[in-house]
Amino acid sequence: MILGTYTSNLTSGKRVAIPAKFRAEIGEKLVIARWYEKCLVMVSETAWGELLQKITGKSEFVTAPVRDTDRFIMGSAYEFSVDAQGRVVLPEALMKYAGLTSAVLFIGLGDRVEIWDKNEWEKREAYISEHAGELMEKVANEQR
Repeated sequence: MILGTYTSNLTSGKRVAIPAKFRAEIGEKLVIARWYEKCLVMVSETAWGELLQKITGKSEFVTAPVRDTDRFIMGSAYEFSVDAQGRVVLPEALMKYAGLTSAVLFIGLGDRVEIWDKNEWEKREAYISEHAGELMEKVANEQR
């Protein structure tokens, strides 16, 4: 299971080191794409299809929301092979979307890793902390 939060620094060459713990879980071949709330998502090549199935559902029809989700996520996805130092070079489009500048956070969420700009994550984390009770109530109500 992919868990924990790790920090890495973005180099001037747009390289970022993937935390060794996550490389051990995900492997050396991975996919990184845009995700929600201005972050990126990272999964293994083999888990990529499972993630897409989870977010677009099991619909036999390619509805407008499914097409837009495909465009948003799949259209921004890149396949990577980690170099000998455990790094990848991030494309400008992904860096711009997530606002990555220097400090980059990798957050393990069970089946995936989210990649955040440190400052953006601190804002999001403050919001989550402030609204944790309300968010849990929403999740509980959706499960009913």
